[in-house]
Amino acid sequence: MPPIGRYINPLTDFGFKRIFGSAPQKELLIAFPNELFKGWKVVHDLVYNQQENNGPVLD
Repeated sequence: MPPIGRYINPLTDFGFKRIFGSAPQKELLIAFPNELFKGWKVVHDLVYNQQENNGPVLD
């Protein structure tokens, strides 16, 4: 078992949702793709959907 760290990994689903997945971090989430696109495309606003739809689970 890996040691428990004190930082959140943004490359995991949990980490990304923890960092960017709530309304107070809306400006941070808008700034992230805008920095990646560098003016090629611009994100002005976004809407948080409270429901999560997981794909089918194969038993």
